[in-house]
Parts: sequence; structure tokens; C-alpha cells
Amino acid sequence: MKPLHLLLAIAVTCLWGFNFSVIKMGVDNMDPFILAGLRFTFAALPLVFFVKRPNVSWFYLISYGILFGVGVWGLMSLSMTKGLSAGMAGVILELSAFISVLFGVVLLKERLSNSAKLGLVISFTGLALVFQIEDGSVTVIGAILAIIAAFSLSTVGLIIKKANIKDMFAFVVYSSLFAPIPLFTISLLINGNVEFINIINNFNQLAAISILFQAYPTTVVGYWIWNKLLSMYPLTAMAPLKLLIPIFALLGSFIFYNESIQGIKLLACCLIILGVAVPIFYDLCLSPLLKPSKRLRQN
Repeated sequence: MKPLHLLLAIAVTCLWGFNFSVIKMGVDNMDPFILAGLRFTFAALPLVFFVKRPNVSWFYLISYGILFGVGVWGLMSLSMTKGLSAGMAGVILELSAFISVLFGVVLLKERLSNSAKLGLVISFTGLALVFQIEDGSVTVIGAILAIIAAFSLSTVGLIIKKANIKDMFAFVVYSSLFAPIPLFTISLLINGNVEFINIINNFNQLAAISILFQAYPTTVVGYWIWNKLLSMYPLTAMAPLKLLIPIFALLGSFIFYNESIQGIKLLACCLIILGVAVPIFYDLCLSPLLKPSKRLRQN
């Protein structure tokens, strides 16, 4: 991966990591499905009136929009209302990194390098330690919802690889059109119109900040950049970088919600970072040095 692209990918993971604290701020003020629905409403509007529809089948647009909106962020927002902390929500969601690698190897026939295998083992060990945490930041139902969201996130990554998208910005905008109605419908079926009435009566500045931050920097800009990189590089190269997201998620939760990061939680974070660093360090530093010696042996 080119250094500039690597820096862009890391910047996006930072944005997404801190976004979990922003989501937590939103679900503290409104229904999680309505929050997610408003996020994608503003991600699509008004940009959809100024952007030409991408040359992609409606199947990919609709399936991506619904799965990404409901399966990923609807469930992630709900998981935080069920007791999962913002930091740990970010950590558990990154199970998608391993699921994505599995999809890449099994479904797309991508090759997994030895350095990537080692990195994934180290990071998986860190993620496994997450489930040993007993400080109240993880609940069973919250963790289950986050794991389901992780499978959904890996699936939308597969859609990106299969769709052969040329205009990624337009794809993000138009696919966002198909998330709000299912999300609003789920909220209506579960709660009736009570939560919609509460928005009208209790909407505040924190809710507005949460919605707009999720809609524009996180969804439109962040996923435009990430999906563009995903179309250029294999899943096996992109997926490990996503393991940086839980680190930034925990940092954001520490800053804004005073979440404790020590003991097992700290060890888990260190292992996740090390797992990400191993294949990156090898590809950027060791691999170029080893190639000349390989050529000499061949000669």
C-alpha cells in the first residue's frame, strides 16, 4: 500500500473510532434506530440532488444501503442502549476484520501473506481478551448485537469488492437513501410513534451534533475514502487496518466518558496495535530489503 493511502486509511480509522462516542451521545438523547435513520437521511440529502447516480445496479445500491444502515449502524446504536460502552462497541465491531479476511480468502481467492497471518493471530488474541473484561463496559446482549453488526460490516465490504464501483462518492450518497425507511419502520414497530414525538419535544444540540457528525464526516467523507481504497487494495490488506478503530474508540470513550483503560483492557489494546503493525512494518520496511536478496539467489 502506498504511504499516502496508508495515512488516509489511518485517518479514517481515527474518525470512525471517535465516532462511537458521538453515537453514544446521540443514543443518550433519542431512539437508536431513529438516530441511525436521521444519520443516513442527512448523508443522502441534499447531496443526492447534486450528484449523478453511479453506474451501479440498483441491487448493489439497495442491498448495501439496507445492510449498512440497519445491519451495521442500527444494531450498533442499539447495542449501546443495551449497556455496551462506546469504547468496547468499537472493539467488538472489529471482529469484522477477521471475517473480512476470511471472506477475502474463501470467496475472492485472495492470498494471505505470512506476515498478515501472524498479525491477525496477535490481534485476535487481543480481541479474545476483550471478553474477559469485567468492569461493566460489556454486556451479553450488547456484545451479541455488536457481533451481528460485525458480520454485516464484512458483508458490505464484500459488496464493494463485487460491485466494481467507479464513482465511490456517488455510491455512498445514493446507497444512503435506502437506510432511513427501514430504520424508521423498525422504531415504529417496536415503540409506536412515541419516540418520534419525543424527538419533536426534546430535540437538543447534542442530538443535532451527533446526527450531523455521523452523516457527513463519518459516512459521506469517511466511507468515500475507505471504500475507494477498498476497491484498490485486497480485503486481506485493508481489513487489518480496521483493527486500529477500537484503539481510537477506547481513547474517545476515555476522553468523553472517563472509561477505564487498564489491566486486561490495556493489554488487549496493545496486542491489537501490534497485530496491525506487523504486516504494515513488513510490507513497508522488510519486504523491499528482502526482494534484492531473493533475486540474487534466483540468479
